[in-house]
Amino acid sequence: MTPVQLANRVPLDDYAPVIGAGEIEEMRALAKPLAGCSVEMVNSTAVGGGVAEMLNRLVPLAEELGLNIRWEVMTGGDDFFEVTKAFHNALHGEPYHPEPAHFDIFRAYNEQNFKRIPLDAEFIIIHDPQPAGFIQARSQKAGHWIWRCHIDLSHPNPSVWDFLESYVSQYDGAIFSSPQFARQLQIPQYLFFPAIDPLAEKNRELEPEFIMQVLERYSIDPVRPILTQISRFDRLKDPVGVIRAYRIVRRYFDCQLILAGGSASDDPEGAQVLKEVRQAAEDDPDIKVLELPPWAPLEVNALQRASTIVLQKSLREGFGLTVSEALWKKKPVVAAAVGGIPNQVIHKHTGLLAHSVEGAAYQVRFLLSHPEIAARLGENGHAHVKENFLITQNLKRYLTLFLASLRAA
Repeated sequence: MTPVQLANRVPLDDYAPVIGAGEIEEMRALAKPLAGCSVEMVNSTAVGGGVAEMLNRLVPLAEELGLNIRWEVMTGGDDFFEVTKAFHNALHGEPYHPEPAHFDIFRAYNEQNFKRIPLDAEFIIIHDPQPAGFIQARSQKAGHWIWRCHIDLSHPNPSVWDFLESYVSQYDGAIFSSPQFARQLQIPQYLFFPAIDPLAEKNRELEPEFIMQVLERYSIDPVRPILTQISRFDRLKDPVGVIRAYRIVRRYFDCQLILAGGSASDDPEGAQVLKEVRQAAEDDPDIKVLELPPWAPLEVNALQRASTIVLQKSLREGFGLTVSEALWKKKPVVAAAVGGIPNQVIHKHTGLLAHSVEGAAYQVRFLLSHPEIAARLGENGHAHVKENFLITQNLKRYLTLFLASLRAA
C-alpha cells in the first residue's frame, strides 16, 4: 500500500469565522450517532489532482468528529495507468477502441490491490474508475459500498462504460458531482459537489509581500494584467487553446499569461503535454509555463491572487476545482461551459462562460475593458463558493449519507 501523508489537522472550530458556529454545531450533532463508525476511502493517487487534495483535507476533519476513517491508495504499473487514462478520456467522450488485453490489465491490478488492502469498514467509498473493481472483494453484503465518480459521464464511450457499469451496478449507491453526469442505474444516486478547503495553504489569505516575492521569482510583472490558468498539463484542459486565446487578447492589451500546474501520479501523459505547451509558447517572455510540484500550494495561491483574470478553458471537465479556488479569491473567471464548471460559473453572475478560443478571448477582453464588472463577478463568485463548495459542506453530505444508510439498514 502507498502511505498517505495527511495534511496537518486544522481544528473544526477554526472554520467558525468562515461558515458560522451554527454550521459546526450541526456537523457535530450529525456525527454523534456515527461515533466510532469505520470509514474507508480508496483512490488511485496520494498527491496530484483534486481527489487527493479533497481527501487530504476531509479525512482529518472526519477524524475530529469521531469517525474511524482511513484513506488507502491503490498501486499500479505504467500499463495500468495508461489503460485507466485512456478509460478516463473515453468516459469523457473521446474516441477509443479498447482491446481485450486492456480490460484484463484493469482486472488484474484491481485484484492485486483488493487482495492487499483490507476492505473491512462499515462505509467504503471507492473513488473513480481506477479501483471500481474492488467491489469484487465484497463478501456477504458486508458494509455499505459507495462508488464516488468525479468525472463527467454525460457522454461516455459505450464500450468503456458498459465494462465499468458491470462493477458500478454492484454498489449500494453512486455519488456524482453534477446532475448531468448521472447515469441510468438500478442503484441510488447522490449529488455531492466537490469542495475546497478555505483554510488550506492553497486558499488561505496571504501577505502581499509573499505574493510579490512569488511574482519576482518567476519574473512576472505585477503592473501589467495577468491571465492565469492553473491545472494539470492535460490535453482536456486545453492549455494550447489558452495560449491561442491569449494571443488574440494580446493584440488589444499588453498582458501576460501564466500556465501553471503539475501532474498526477496516475496520469502518464503529463510530460508530453507539458512539452507541447512549451513548444506552443515559442519562447514568448510573457508566457510563463510553470511546472509546480504538489507541495507548492502557497505558490499556486499567490499566482491566483496576483491574477487579473483566471481562465479554465477545459475541453472536458469533471468539476474543475481550480475554478472554485479562483472564485473564493474573488477573481473574475472566464471558463468553458463543460462538465461541472457551469455549476460554479453562473454566466454573467459569478463569471463568464465561453465555448471556443475566440469566445474565451472575447470574454477576457470584455473584463479587461470593464474592471468594475470583473470586480462584481468576483464578489458574487466568492459568495457562491462559500454557500456551496467548501470542504465543510462536503463533510456534512457524507455524514448525512452515512446516517441515512444506517437507518435504512
